Parts: sequence; C-alpha cells; structure tokens
Amino acid sequence: MKPGRVMIIGGGLAGCEAAWQLLRRGHRVDLYEMKPQRFSPAHKTERLAELVCSNSLKSNQPDSAPGLLKEEMRRLNSLILSAADQTAVAAGNALAVDRNEFSRRVEQQLLGQEGFSLHRAEVADIPQNVLAVIATGPLTSDALAQSISQMLGSSYLYFYDAIAPIVEADSIDMDKAYRASRYGKGTPDYLNCPLSQEEYRRFREALLAGRKVEARPFEDVRHFEGCLPIEILAARGEETLAFGPMKPVGLINPRTGKMPCAVVQLRRENSAGTLFNLVGFQTKLTWPEQERIFRMIPGLEHARFARMGSIHRNTYIHSPSLLLPSLQFRGNADIFFAGQISGVEGYVESAAMGLLAGLNAASLLEGISLTPPPRETAIGALAHYITSSESADNFQPMNIHFGILPPLNARGMKKKERHLFCVRRSLEALTDWARNQGLS
Repeated sequence: MKPGRVMIIGGGLAGCEAAWQLLRRGHRVDLYEMKPQRFSPAHKTERLAELVCSNSLKSNQPDSAPGLLKEEMRRLNSLILSAADQTAVAAGNALAVDRNEFSRRVEQQLLGQEGFSLHRAEVADIPQNVLAVIATGPLTSDALAQSISQMLGSSYLYFYDAIAPIVEADSIDMDKAYRASRYGKGTPDYLNCPLSQEEYRRFREALLAGRKVEARPFEDVRHFEGCLPIEILAARGEETLAFGPMKPVGLINPRTGKMPCAVVQLRRENSAGTLFNLVGFQTKLTWPEQERIFRMIPGLEHARFARMGSIHRNTYIHSPSLLLPSLQFRGNADIFFAGQISGVEGYVESAAMGLLAGLNAASLLEGISLTPPPRETAIGALAHYITSSESADNFQPMNIHFGILPPLNARGMKKKERHLFCVRRSLEALTDWARNQGLS
C-alpha cells in the first residue's frame, strides 16, 4: 500500500489523536497549529494538546460512561489516553493529569514519528483538493471560521464556556481546609473548604452582585448547560450551589465531626501538588471581583491565583445536517471534522472524534470502507448523536453519558447493574467491530 498524505488543521487533542491514528497506519501527516504565531483567548503555551479549562479528564471508574469511553479508546491505541495515563496526578476516581507533562508527552510522541510534519502557521482558508481533517476546536480563528462558514453554507452555532481559577497550594490555609473524599471512598485527594450557613449566604450574595465581563453587543450569549458559570448557578436559587458544585454531602469536617452547609472542593492541578483548581467554579466575573469574592471562601482568604477564571466563545457546527457518520462533510468527502467543533463537549469526547476521523481518513486513503462503530459503544453513540437527524432540531454539544446509548431491557435492574451491563455490552461490541475492521 502506498502511504497517503493528510492535512490536519488544529493541534489540540482531536487533531493530535487523528494524526496518531493515521501515522500508525503508515500514512503521512502535515499538522498545522497556529501557535505561537497566534494564540486564542484561552491558550497560553506553544505546546500541542494544551489543556485549557481543567486538568481533569473526568471519571476513570469502569462503570461510568466517561470511564467506558476511556477504556474503548485505550483499546483502540489512543495517544491521548496513553499520555494521560502516564502523566496522571492524584484525583480520587477521576483521571486528572499534570497538564504541562501531558502536552509535552503528546508532542514528543508525534515528533518522533516518521512521516509527521508540524507546521507552526495559521490556516486561513479551507484547503482545496487535499484530504483534510478540521480539528480547530471551539476557538477557531475568525479567518478560518469565516472560510468554514462559507464552505458549509450554514451559520455556526455557539455557546459560552467559562474557565475555573487555579490557586497556589501554599497560599491555602490548611487550618481551615481539610483533605477528604466524598463518603470516605478512595484516597483523600481533594482539599475541602467548608462554609457555614451564614458564610454560604454571604458568598452567594457576593456572586450575584459581583461585576461580570459583559458580552459584546453583537453576541447572543448561550451558555452550555454542562459548564455553567458559578454565578449563573447562584442566580437559579438559594440552594442551587449547595446541591451542585458546593454539595457538602459525604464530606464530614474532621475538626467538627459534622457536615458543613456547603463545601468548595479544590483538585490538584499538577503532579507536584503546588497548584489546585476550584472544582466547578467556572466564572465570568471580572478578575478583580474574582480575587475579592473567592477570598471570602474559608481557607482562601490569602489565596494567590496562578490563573484567573475567564470566558470565551466556543464555536461548533450543526453536525447532524452537515456530517456523514464517518465525520466527512456531506458536500466534500475530502473534508473531515473532529473534536469540539464537530459538536461534542469535553476533552476525551473531542479526542474520541479525532480518533474516529483519523481511522476513517486512513480507510479512505486505503480504498476501504470503515463501518461506523456500533451504537452500543460509547464512541459509536457519540458519533451517532452528532451525525444523526434524530438530534437535529435542538442540537447542542454533548458529553458522553449512558443516556445516548441504545436502551436496555433492564426491568428490575438497579442503576449500577444497568451501567455494568452497558459497559460489558459496549466492550464486547467494540472488540467485535475492531476485529472485523482489522483494527485489533
């Protein structure tokens, strides 16, 4: 077989995963990444596969939907999951990584592959007569976004995503914060800052009154329900935070022996344990207001912020009307879309669509037809969601969860039993599919 050549636009998780899958099949890849020539509003380093919003890849539990997707990707030789496993930091049942080491390892692996070329340049126009994977992510540059929009003949959809702050570990008052895992399960990897009822009330009022970054006049703000700013949640009701990101259930304060009214959890950000992320505290508060309000949290009175929260626009296409199940553009089979721009939400979900786009592009070069992964698999269910007309009317970016997999005939089964059954069914279907497609 003569190796083919593929152009990949975007060096995030999806683009890097697509490149890896093509390289493993013996093809050549030209990966275009606009950093450091240009940076998006959220990216700060020159590395490929830079993690922006959080260093957590969510649950690693084998009976969870995120855990299932990770296991499927491991079985398909995912570069992103391999790098994540090798750079993991303690985070209870979640898979969190040292983000700098993670990016370094991904980039190092790709640069070491024969047939891989990295171009540090912005692509402003859709390539013509070239097999290409567009994986520019939710922060696609304005020039390329306009070119894509013209090609699609369709307007973009978009939503606003907010980033949580990071604090320096040695600025946290450990006389007030305490280590604990919920219900004492797993290792106590999280720091917990407890709030009394009065402290919670004052904190919520400050969130509501705090000055926010205003959207520009021409922007229609549509927040993604899975990643709402903390102040938006606070506005939904007096107890919304206490039943959401500040839920204290299962986090007994060892100093009092009691459960606090509310808790702010901090998750380790790097392997050295010098940085901690405020879990669930995505925000669009101005930076001065963040410092003032978040220092009201017991234990964070003197916090030093290594990174402030911010807000940025995330761009994605209306995939159900535009993409085939292979992730090819219906109007041009030489163009694939992958990652968050294709309508999935989350790091691992984005990488999963990059993996699938890479496999499909390789199959196209080899003159074979790759059957879509079964809907019983997590990766197949995601691909079906973003390319099926069933979800077209109210299309929004989607995280992986058991609800998008085909339903079970599970009458009488408990929730955990249903999930375990789903996992077994998915992995069996993936094994059969991979074997039939020559991927195992």
